[in-house]
Amino acid sequence: MSAGPGQGRALTELPGLGPRMAERLERLGVRSQEELLFHLPHRYQDRTRIRAIGSLAPDEEAGCRATVRAAETVGRRRPMYVVRVADGTGFLTLRFFQVRDYLKQTLRPGRGVWFFGSVRRGHHGLEMVHPEFEAGDEAPAPPNHLTPVYPLTEGLTQGRLRSWIGHALDRAAAGLPEQLPEAVRAEHGWPTLAQALEAVHRPLPDTEPQALAEFRTPAQQRLAFEELLAHHLALRKVGDDRRRSGAPALDGPGRLPGALLADLPFELTGAQARAWEQIRADLAGERPMQRLVQGDVGSGKTVVAALAMLQAVEAGYQAAFMAPTEILAEQHAATLADWLTPLGVEVHFLVGSMGQAERRARTEAIANGAARVVVGTHALFQEDVRFAALGLAVIDEQHRFGVHQRMALKEKGGAPHLLIMTATPIPRTLAMTAFADLEGTVIDELPPGRQPVETVGISDARREEVEARIRAAVAEGQQAYWVCPLVEESEALQLEAATATHERLQAAFPELSVGLVHGRMAAAEKEAAMAAFKRGASHLLVATPVIEVGVDVPNATLMVIEHAERMGLAQLHQLRGRVGRGSRKSACVLLYHPPLTDRAKRRIAAMRETGDGFRIAQVDLELRGPGEVLGTRQTGLEQMRIADLGRDRGLIAGLASAAETLLASDPEAAQGLIRRWVGERAVYGEVG
Repeated sequence: MSAGPGQGRALTELPGLGPRMAERLERLGVRSQEELLFHLPHRYQDRTRIRAIGSLAPDEEAGCRATVRAAETVGRRRPMYVVRVADGTGFLTLRFFQVRDYLKQTLRPGRGVWFFGSVRRGHHGLEMVHPEFEAGDEAPAPPNHLTPVYPLTEGLTQGRLRSWIGHALDRAAAGLPEQLPEAVRAEHGWPTLAQALEAVHRPLPDTEPQALAEFRTPAQQRLAFEELLAHHLALRKVGDDRRRSGAPALDGPGRLPGALLADLPFELTGAQARAWEQIRADLAGERPMQRLVQGDVGSGKTVVAALAMLQAVEAGYQAAFMAPTEILAEQHAATLADWLTPLGVEVHFLVGSMGQAERRARTEAIANGAARVVVGTHALFQEDVRFAALGLAVIDEQHRFGVHQRMALKEKGGAPHLLIMTATPIPRTLAMTAFADLEGTVIDELPPGRQPVETVGISDARREEVEARIRAAVAEGQQAYWVCPLVEESEALQLEAATATHERLQAAFPELSVGLVHGRMAAAEKEAAMAAFKRGASHLLVATPVIEVGVDVPNATLMVIEHAERMGLAQLHQLRGRVGRGSRKSACVLLYHPPLTDRAKRRIAAMRETGDGFRIAQVDLELRGPGEVLGTRQTGLEQMRIADLGRDRGLIAGLASAAETLLASDPEAAQGLIRRWVGERAVYGEVG
């Protein structure tokens, strides 16, 4: 079984690697010889070819073999060591800004030298500054493999790192256990682990450069797959551990959910009904539900969550609803209170900005069980919050809450049932890796009467046309949003600020009531502004993207997004989802400042072409990569050292079957893979 991070053969056993250098390597996440082997190059240089000095040109990298003709120290204030070399086709100067004894001893006239560096014009012809070199009585041969270039940190050099990794390859690579099933390797034609490590650190000269650059060689693909498999296994383990821990069976006659369904002014869509049936069956079981519900903006996920919470309350347990921001928590609390209060179920609220006395009263009500339904932010995760009998946790917008937060729920009440909702659809390839501990449900149907939102992109030079469109919409009794990315002016970005826009639009529309909402306002101010807009007291709401999720004003039919070119696709799609929530035709105006980059053009084109959240998510993945799409700071996937969920998504389809094969044939190897790539925390279920 392989060693976990920080364990295994000590770095200081390698020649010339003392405690100070070991500390520097630790900054790169390298704490053992084994981990050093998985610190991979980010590019390669071809030093295997010898160039004639006479063929060199400025601004190219090249390797040559030559003889030292002259060497001297020049300059008094800033001495340099200058070496003249020749190979029969021409002369070249090697310039070193620090005069070292070893340079004088090594690069003496008459000695042979192999060197590699960047060519530039000097005062006396072409030269190289601080080239890498080897010298001897005869000019040494060039390397017999491509030269790796590694990510560095302060105080480390490429030469030292290459030397240590070379020693680690010779000493440790063959001893690493092979934990990828032979059948999986054979299916793809992948090498063994030792062969793969040798091939990525010392690629043969005939290795296809493009394949190396795109991480498509068999050795690279094998290592990426192994890391993806380790994360997949770790998440499955988290899920399996939760399921084994048992959960309360939230089973009852269904009186409260039935009463809500009878009171609602609408019927569930077929997709909502299917989701509720799956969730109801999960809750009635004694294995903790772990379900990810994906539904596009406005598909009605919140009502399904409300039904689940009522089932928990009817069974005698508490239900918690967590939102990523206070304004979203406030919106959800208001919506749930409208539905649940008539049924005799009070909705309690807990956020970080509360005063101490109010917070103490709320936490006491949660601890003694008086609070049956609690809505809040991450404040619900804090240590001083103790539930009397937590049966169900609902998490809105999963990408803000990662695997460690999911694991932390165990501390809040044994193993509560877990329902995670997102209006940001996740491409299937990412979901299979990042949420392998969850079962999936998709609400793929919008409520009847919902109209597609017409989306247009307009240069900000045509701002007056947009303002005229707002005036026309308000004249017909409708309302509009105007969203800006920043709260305060920024000269660096030159973005329109919400406060400045609010003042300008008040002046432009003296006959209208113009509201303002941004993240830095006090909770009471935000709530008052939103309430005024919701009841129609304000015609136009200027806001930052805090309103991207959860705000439901059916009378709002126009969304203007300032500096749309600066926003990501997922956020643009979420903001667009704030309109088109009633039966009237709605529009979204993407106001941009030209010229547009190619990426911005693709984002705006995608918004104009489709309202399908899953298509938007796929384009977003292609444009931004998985880290930003998933918010990996919260999921643990930013810890991936080799794999890239976007680049390597073609490998993901094979993870589930490989995991089954490994767990069935060699559970110890599966644990070893998790230790190698993810660490002990995932193996033992600890929470960071």
